[in-house]
Amino acid sequence: IFPPHIRKAITARDGGCAFPDCTIPAPWCEAHHTTYWSHGGTTSTHNGTLLCSHHHHLIHKEQWRIDITTGVPWFIPPPHLDPQQTPRRNHHHTPQRT
Repeated sequence: IFPPHIRKAITARDGGCAFPDCTIPAPWCEAHHTTYWSHGGTTSTHNGTLLCSHHHHLIHKEQWRIDITTGVPWFIPPPHLDPQQTPRRNHHHTPQRT
């Protein structure tokens, strides 16, 4: 569980579901540990991202990887979906960032 102050910071950064091309707004999202808490991941802005329920379940089921690089969540698909594992990000909520 992310405390309110960390969730606010993640919301300010992500703006909504961070999964590529998703348009779900932040209030409908869940905070997700990019490195699972059960695997030693910390509860912090650098280890959290907002995901809608659908994409939160997809991340776990399909084994996507999420890297936070320069404050931006990048999604790396599993090899069975993209053999090159090309990183992707959501441009809907934060189009001004590269």
